[in-house]
Amino acid sequence: MRVVLADDYSVHAPSGFISRGNRAANPEVPERAAILRRAVEAGSHAVIAPKDFGLAPVQAVHAADYLEFLTTAWDKWSALPDHAPEILPNVHPGRNMDIHPTHIVGLAGHYQADTACPIGPGTWRGALASAQVALTAADAMWRDGKPTYALCRPPGHHAYGDQAGGFCFLNNSAIAAQHLRDQGAARVAILDVDVHHGNGTQGIFYRRDDVLTVSIHGDPHGYYPFFTGYADEIGAGPGRGANLNLPLPRGTGDAEYLETLDKAMAAIDAFGADALVIALGLDASEKDPLAFLGVTTEGFRAIGDRLGRGNRPTVLVQEGGYISDILGDNLAAVLAGFDAARG
Repeated sequence: MRVVLADDYSVHAPSGFISRGNRAANPEVPERAAILRRAVEAGSHAVIAPKDFGLAPVQAVHAADYLEFLTTAWDKWSALPDHAPEILPNVHPGRNMDIHPTHIVGLAGHYQADTACPIGPGTWRGALASAQVALTAADAMWRDGKPTYALCRPPGHHAYGDQAGGFCFLNNSAIAAQHLRDQGAARVAILDVDVHHGNGTQGIFYRRDDVLTVSIHGDPHGYYPFFTGYADEIGAGPGRGANLNLPLPRGTGDAEYLETLDKAMAAIDAFGADALVIALGLDASEKDPLAFLGVTTEGFRAIGDRLGRGNRPTVLVQEGGYISDILGDNLAAVLAGFDAARG
């Protein structure tokens, strides 16, 4: 497996987030990328550095006003006389509030969907570097057809076209998919196997019929992101039928997960995708600190095998997966399973 990784994944280093009303240590820390990097380096993978594709591929997915917020937010926030060490919104626009704010506190609430995407001085640089990793992987894969893994951090699948959320700022998987479309892929599928619904990715492509979005995730009736990820969300307008959600009950293990993955792969086959983007979350693990599902390391190997047997041009983009004593093993298992299936 060819692997793309960057050296500056540590410049974005959030310290906290709010979970069930409590300020807690943020699990999306640089060390998780370091663990994944060590797992890659321990394997027989060809490693390449990311290229700089500039802002144009990011602008193809994200709104101009949102990107302006990301690039200027820290300077505005740090100019406040009593600012916190990272941007966490304390007010969000409710259903009865529709004025676009101008103050940085209001802008934070407008552009940060929740309190799990704190912004610090290195956030924009880190998010942009992560997007360049995904772009490099997608571009290289499309040029020569070789499957490629993008070790992205921070992750991206909760970022909408105009909003951050859930540890995510730029939607790496969506940016990779759009780049593949722009390079000539007529139809692209995104398969999200993160334990959380890929709500941002769904939102970006919900009204489009050229990108199929499929997400396997924990049942949002009782799990983040709560407001999206239900089976009756199938797309709208021209995109009706091009969105598939496959929510799973708490504790789902290997056998049931793989049955669901088979359904997802069948939908991708029926769609006739020219290229596949895997939003590779590893947080379906039985030992993940945000655990909801119960996939084992051998289960991840089987997931990799199923993905590899798809036999279409594929790029794997790292999403979630948080620190446990088997995080690196789970990545190694997915990549090994995929490589074995491809022979």
